[in-house]
Amino acid sequence: MPNTYTKIASVAVGVAGAASIDFTSIPATYTDLVIKVSGRITTTGGSYYVQFNNDTSSAYAYKALRNLSGSASSFGSASSTWAIEPKVPNTADLASTFSNDDIYIPNYASSNYKSVSSDNAKELNTANYDSANLLWAGIWNNTAAITTIKLVNTSIFLFQQYSTATLYGIVKS
Repeated sequence: MPNTYTKIASVAVGVAGAASIDFTSIPATYTDLVIKVSGRITTTGGSYYVQFNNDTSSAYAYKALRNLSGSASSFGSASSTWAIEPKVPNTADLASTFSNDDIYIPNYASSNYKSVSSDNAKELNTANYDSANLLWAGIWNNTAAITTIKLVNTSIFLFQQYSTATLYGIVKS
């Protein structure tokens, strides 16, 4: 169980919005990584991809369990260009609501394939809008150490002002 979280970097999206949130030059001095995201986007739709080391190939696979407005389902892909796809509120959703996303990447600097998991809540607290809760498990089929992480759009949108993402390094006890 981790006993030390060290903030590596934090991004707060400004008034102009942001097409992606990038963490670069990630040091290999930790055991695991965690990203905490509070997000909202500027168009209808509602998700972003997580990619490692700017790899846009189909080297990722994922599975997800979703609860969308009380209806459970699962889905996945054995060949994808991203590891996970958290859902976030958008312009069609209740104003001023943001998602809560925790992304966990164990053994990110090892010479093995990289696993990633995420729990994600898009809670809108009103009967007029969908809520979504997702659990993701993904893998990047690459043995390189993760040195960059990109949270990037799934279509043409921007992360909205006040979206934040913070990257932490974890040292296990």
